[in-house]
Amino acid sequence: MKEKLTSTKNLKRVLGFWDLMAIAAGSIIGSGIMSLTGWGIERTGRSVFIAFLIGGLIILLARSPQIFLNSVARYRGGDYTMVGTFLGPRWTGTYSMISLLTSVTLSMYALSFADYAMPFLPSFTRNAIALGILTILFVINVFGVNIFAKIQNLAVALLVISLTIFTVVGLTKLEPNYFEQASWMTGGFYGLWRASVLMSYTCDGAQYITALSGEAKNPTKDIPRVMLISTLGIAVFYGLMGIVAAGVLPVEQVAGKPLTLVAETILSKPLYYIFVIGGAWMALLTTLNSAIATCTKPLMQACSDGWYPRSLARLHPKFRTPIILLGIYYVIGFVPIMTNIDIGVIGDITITVGSITKAMIVLCLLRLPKVLPEAWKKSDFYISNTMLMVIVLLDLGVIVFSGITSAIELPIPLLLANLAVVAFAFIFGGVRYKSGKVNVEVSYELPDSETLSVNSTAHTKH
Repeated sequence: MKEKLTSTKNLKRVLGFWDLMAIAAGSIIGSGIMSLTGWGIERTGRSVFIAFLIGGLIILLARSPQIFLNSVARYRGGDYTMVGTFLGPRWTGTYSMISLLTSVTLSMYALSFADYAMPFLPSFTRNAIALGILTILFVINVFGVNIFAKIQNLAVALLVISLTIFTVVGLTKLEPNYFEQASWMTGGFYGLWRASVLMSYTCDGAQYITALSGEAKNPTKDIPRVMLISTLGIAVFYGLMGIVAAGVLPVEQVAGKPLTLVAETILSKPLYYIFVIGGAWMALLTTLNSAIATCTKPLMQACSDGWYPRSLARLHPKFRTPIILLGIYYVIGFVPIMTNIDIGVIGDITITVGSITKAMIVLCLLRLPKVLPEAWKKSDFYISNTMLMVIVLLDLGVIVFSGITSAIELPIPLLLANLAVVAFAFIFGGVRYKSGKVNVEVSYELPDSETLSVNSTAHTKH
């Protein structure tokens, strides 16, 4: 009888530098650039292009733990493996449950795609379009990481071409009084900072390729570089788009408005359609495609470790894709769409929860020099312990501050829902771990070593 493959060790390691670059770019470029640029202009006027650059640096600092950690080892379960490696096996259950509970964002991406597609597909309802794109991308991901990467590469190429058309045409149509002082720093330095924080959300997303470490050819070299280059490169590209968004029309006309307003003004009808379909559609499609490809890997490793039934992690014998887990995540994305659950509310519920998982990864970085000292010293991104501590403290400060700020602004019911999700995840982790059914294997691999496969007893000192 043919052996059933269920381990992350059996994933195909075929993703190269440019494959990862396309995936990272697709994860970063989403609906945020279309919808949030106008709000950035409202806060700081034509200085929004500076806000994009600062926003890129903010997100680079926030995601630096993944850059440093990925430079040391291959993590077959992505962030899940990082948590188990550096914080200990007990915490992997909590992390995996939070990842599972917050995966409803899949339906948010699908519905956002539908919002941009509806004007061009009037015969279909919003739910039908959302369900259609969700189904198509899940089917694509069943057929293997090679097919997924080819679709992603093509979609990102169309995306970049469309946004480049908008930028190049727009730069030739800037207002003659573009540098008029009254249109710059309209909210002062505080307004520029508020805009920068907002624009940082549009530059986020490259960290998701961590979950593809088990399928990368050379993860310790490629993943950190891709995260660094894609984040900074897109921040600069966004800055140029920001110049167009704020410089073609008077600031008061574009403040708080979507990017499509400017696009409709500067582009001919054919180019406008290319911008919306190749830009807005592809931005959301690539983000959703990346989310589907990466969401299963942490849970797959969690199944191997005993947090969930191992049978759920079964791989398709030919394509080496976790078909059962893909089905589970498809249902998670499907249900909110078909039941018309308020996706905005679901998004709000993930705000505080997301701060918990971010803090876990930062604490992993703090443990790096103690857990893997030799491998860390060999890293191309090695820095002194003092610099490491500075980054950890800065990151934790930002996470705690933003988490508390977001929590305070939530209505009481949503705040309680956030706290309930966090409490459930911690209770699940503690109860399941004490049951004795969890046996967390070491699922990281050092560049110069053979595949490690030992059980959690190796981690009891953590």
